[in-house]
Amino acid sequence: MAEESSTHFIHEKIEADLTSKKVTNIVTRFPPEPNGYLHIGHAKAIHLDFGTAIKYNGRCHLRFDDTNPEAEDEKYVKAIQEDIRWLGYDWGEHLYWASSYFDKMEKYARSLIEKGSAYVCNLSQEEFKSYRGIPTEKGLEPPARDNTIEKNLELFDQMKSGKFEEGAFVLRARIDMSSPNLHLRDPAIYRIKHSKHHHTGDTYYIYPMYDFAHCIEDSIEGITHSLCTLEFEVHRPLYEWILKELELYCPQQIEFARLNISYMVMSKRKLLELVKENYVSGWDDPRLPTISGMRRRGYTANAIRNLCNQVGCTKFESLTEIDLLEACVRNDLNETSKRAMAVLDPIRLIIENFPENKTEELQIPNHPQDESYGKRIVPFTKECFIEREDYMDDAPNKFKRFTIGREVRLRGAYCVKCTKAERDADGKVIAIYGTYDPETRGVNPADGRKVKGTVHWISTKYAYDAEIRLYDRLFTIENPLSISEKKFTDFVNDSSLKIIKAKIEQSLVHANPGDRFQFERVGYFCTDLDHNSSKAVFNRTLSLRAPKKI
Repeated sequence: MAEESSTHFIHEKIEADLTSKKVTNIVTRFPPEPNGYLHIGHAKAIHLDFGTAIKYNGRCHLRFDDTNPEAEDEKYVKAIQEDIRWLGYDWGEHLYWASSYFDKMEKYARSLIEKGSAYVCNLSQEEFKSYRGIPTEKGLEPPARDNTIEKNLELFDQMKSGKFEEGAFVLRARIDMSSPNLHLRDPAIYRIKHSKHHHTGDTYYIYPMYDFAHCIEDSIEGITHSLCTLEFEVHRPLYEWILKELELYCPQQIEFARLNISYMVMSKRKLLELVKENYVSGWDDPRLPTISGMRRRGYTANAIRNLCNQVGCTKFESLTEIDLLEACVRNDLNETSKRAMAVLDPIRLIIENFPENKTEELQIPNHPQDESYGKRIVPFTKECFIEREDYMDDAPNKFKRFTIGREVRLRGAYCVKCTKAERDADGKVIAIYGTYDPETRGVNPADGRKVKGTVHWISTKYAYDAEIRLYDRLFTIENPLSISEKKFTDFVNDSSLKIIKAKIEQSLVHANPGDRFQFERVGYFCTDLDHNSSKAVFNRTLSLRAPKKI
């Protein structure tokens, strides 16, 4: 498990609390709602919640805030657990559910009614907005605000028994309709829902609102530091009011800026729209910023954790450049990816002086700097595939690959001099011819010959077909949400996925789904979940280098 290695204002507060003996054991929590897949923004929260607990020898709870049965599903529960473990964290025995506390929450709601601190309101959501007003003006008191305690208890019991339709009544905290903080103007704390709950079935007809449930859950579990994103800062007075009214232990809520990355959207609601409207193939589409999508694309957990450390933790909202994320991924993949060869746009190279039926088995390192990755056998024959772009007629001196009369090294094999090109009826090059020097075998030939260019290749006899999915950024502008008069989907990149047929070396055929490779001179790729022994499928993770900025 990986600790949160950076030190920032949250850690400074925690260290002060430990020094003053305000707390002796740190307890944090990660509280996802199971209504969608986690995205990289959640990864920052996971890294902060779990990593901080590890750093201070405490514990972190995984708690599912399953208070909205309409949107929640068991498939999301499983996906969230898988993503957290993949990122390198585990909650051990500390798995909790908001729904496990529903009976307690109902009792707490009843106690607020009995204190005169809550009442049942029959205004619709839209009607209440007009009563609530705006921050600079006092709101109006709803008609039911002065109902008797007995009347409120009676109505609450009828809500609980399922007598009323959804939306007919809500239970509101009775706080201050003149507060400049709208969240303190009698917020709803319980509402009616007739949907089946993924965890409790048809047991309940009323469900707590998040703001009411979350603080109670934190209190029951003994959370010492409740770490939230900045949008919950204005909710903190309500968090503290509820626990004070109920005379419950109050954890310290601390807010931090969420992670936003250019060319991405960080909203489960908007991600769900992309999925439902078929802009992508599902929650784990490699173009999405979901953790499962990034995993499928070939991103590593270590790279994501490194990004979180580099971004740090502040109180200021900002937009992180996607280049930083991609640099973290490239750095990690460069160190950890096996090398292999794939030709994405093949033409044939025929070596005229190589024996017709001979197959030579070359041993090529799987990693140029790390011998622990071992070597693989790559067969070499008279005819090979090379990339179409590795040949040019009448090439300039700066072009270091094949042109007639120029010698080029085949990676891990021999030096070959190009002698001629063959074209089809339309004049398109379909093959080039050359001669090889048998004295130049290997990565570092001893003849001292200076050869400017090296290209990758695959024997045509031992090449396999593969489907290559070339993924690019999903949006065409840095911030798809920045132009209010347009929908964010107007900026979906129509070229974010291109599928091509390519040739791969035989060692790749038996790769397992999720295996990562650097295709030499091409980019970083990951074996897709669809990959099997009869159909090779690879996703492009990233190009070898960041694209040049115009």
